[in-house]
Parts: sequence; structure tokens; C-alpha cells
Amino acid sequence: MLKLNDIMEVCLLAGKVMLSFGGETYRVEDTMTRIAKSFLIGETYSYVTPTGIFLTLQSAEKEELTKFVRIYERSIDLNKVTLVNEISRQIAIGQLSIDDAKIKLKEIENGQPLYPVWVQVVSSAIASGFFALMFNGNWNDYLPAFIAGGLGFLLFILSHAIIQVRFFTEMVASLWIGALAYFIYFYLGLGTNLDKIIIGAVMPLVPGVLITNAIRDLMAGDLLSGLARGAEAFLTALAIGAGIAVVLALF
Repeated sequence: MLKLNDIMEVCLLAGKVMLSFGGETYRVEDTMTRIAKSFLIGETYSYVTPTGIFLTLQSAEKEELTKFVRIYERSIDLNKVTLVNEISRQIAIGQLSIDDAKIKLKEIENGQPLYPVWVQVVSSAIASGFFALMFNGNWNDYLPAFIAGGLGFLLFILSHAIIQVRFFTEMVASLWIGALAYFIYFYLGLGTNLDKIIIGAVMPLVPGVLITNAIRDLMAGDLLSGLARGAEAFLTALAIGAGIAVVLALF
């Protein structure tokens, strides 16, 4: 017979992985509920915020267990969210035991990102160049935005690993992006529109997933989570703008 604590551990682990890597609030709650129901639990009550998960499970014998998990680090890796969704489906149709599910969830939690750092940096550089074009720049602005965006994103990853201070990392990265764009434009003579180069280069730092999840949470009725994610996105955007403003003010 399955122990309530084992079911709780699998549910919370699935919810923690999804919430830590960009899953929406309603999706986290729905996944945990589906996993619990698959193991013949009586009632399931969950309350999810961007920084924590409360979960109460009730067995058929009315035995109850409540636990809380704190979320300290959050990033974006939607591949891991998809993998957890797939595991929950396998559990629902009886293809995975609780022990196998726990092992697979641990592997996902501790696994490497789908794309290595160099792929992320190159992709950010390419995207930065095209963002500069999208914001009415010309092809002369592509290479400066490519260089500033790629190096800026690399500095963002390195500084995040060293500083570990929320929002300060984005400000430092955007400050470097602004300085690089200024240097490339004025000292190397590359590019036509400095503003388009800077805008394109900072776009990989813009919290697009945060904004989308905030809106989705608000539409789903999760008002606290929606407002919290919206505030986080606003502060991230403010940090990016502050970094660029410092560069423009100094030069």
C-alpha cells in the first residue's frame, strides 16, 4: 500500500520543478492534483505562489498530510516543464510507479539545460541582431547588435553565477551591453543607429515569459501569483533600463 508521504513527495517534487523552471501557477496545481488522484487519494488541496507551494493530501481513510516547499531559485527552462507534464501523463495512465516517477523527477531537476551555454549565447546574439532590424534599424546595425547582445548575455550568465542577487544581475548585464554598444558605435565606427543597437541587444534580457505567465495567472484567477509575477517582471525591466540609463548618463 502506498504511503501518503511518498505520494506527497512526488507531487511536491513535480510542482517544485515546474514552478522553478517557468511553469504557470494553474499548471503546477493541476499537475500535482492529477498525480495525487492517480494514486487514489481522497482529496487534494494546493496553493501555489511564485515562491512557495502548499499542498494537503487526504487519503480514503481521511488521514491528512500538509507540507510546504519554498522556491528560492527560478529560471526559464520550458523543456523541463514539458518533461514533468509527460511524467504526470504516464502516471495518470498507470505506466509509472511512484518510485520510478520519483527517480525520473530527480533526474529532470538535476539535469543540465536542454541547450548548453554556447548555444544560448549564439542564439541571443543572432536574435539581438534581428531585433535591431525589427525596431527599424538597418543591416549596418545587425553586427553591432549581434556582438553586444551575445557578449552581454554571456556576461549576464557569468554575473548571475557570481553575484546571486536578484535584479542586480540584469542591471549589470544591461550596463555592459550599453557600454559595448557605445564602444562599437563610436570607437569602431560600426552601425548607424545607436538606439536600435542597444534596444536589440537588451531584448534577450527582457522578461517575456514572466509577463506572459503573469497575464495567464491573472486570467486563471490566481491574482496573488499574477501580481507577484507582474511585479517581478516590472522590477526586471526597471533594472535593465537603469543599467542602460547609467551608460547614457556617463557618456
